[in-house]
Amino acid sequence: MKKLIFSTAIIAMALAVQAQEIPERKSERQEMHQKNKGHRPMHGMDMKQLNLTDAQKEQFKTQQESFRKQMEELKKNDNITVKEWKSKAEALRKQHKEQTQLILTKEQKSQLEKMKEEGKVKREALGKERAEKMKTTLGLSDEQSAKMQTNRVKTGEKMKAIREDKSLSDDQKKENMKELHKEQKEFMKSVLTEEQLNKMKELRHHKPGGEGRNPEMK
Repeated sequence: MKKLIFSTAIIAMALAVQAQEIPERKSERQEMHQKNKGHRPMHGMDMKQLNLTDAQKEQFKTQQESFRKQMEELKKNDNITVKEWKSKAEALRKQHKEQTQLILTKEQKSQLEKMKEEGKVKREALGKERAEKMKTTLGLSDEQSAKMQTNRVKTGEKMKAIREDKSLSDDQKKENMKELHKEQKEFMKSVLTEEQLNKMKELRHHKPGGEGRNPEMK
C-alpha cells in the first residue's frame, strides 16, 4: 500500500508543475467529502455566515453521523457489484443532501448557494493565476499549456478510476499507478523542451521536501 501511495504521489507531483490542482491519494471517506461538498457537515465559517441555531447544529451533527455510518456499512459490503455499489452510494448521497436541506431555512439555503458560487469563482481564479504563473516561469507556449491542461484532466480521471475500482487488488492498483506514472513521464518529455524539464526539476527541488521525493524525475 505504501508503494501505491508513493506512485500516486509521484504522478501528482508531476502534474503539479502545470499549476493545476490534482488531488493526491485520499481515503474513500475523504473523496466522498470532496465529491459531495454539499453533503458535508457545517463547519466554522459556514455556521458563522449562516447563523445556524444550536438546534440546527445538533441536527447537522446527527445527520452527518448517520450518513457516515451508512457509508461505512456500504463499504464493508463485498457481496455487490461495483455498479450496484456506486448506485447505492449515489442514493445515500442524494438522501443525505435532501435531509440536510430540510434543516435549513429558505434564507439560509440562498446564502449557502451564494457562498458555494463565490467559492467556485475564487477557485477558478486561483487556478488560472497559478497556470499563468507556471506558463511564464517555464516559458510554455499556448499549445504546450493547452496540452498539459488536457492531460491533467485525463490523468486525474484515470487516477480516480483506479482508486475507486473495487474489483482491483492493492497490488493491481499499484501496478496501474506505476503504468500511469510512466505514461505521465513520457508525456512530459514529449511536450516540454529539455530546458523546460530541467527548470521544472529545479522548481521541485526548491520546494520544502521536494528533493528526494521523486527520484525518478531527476
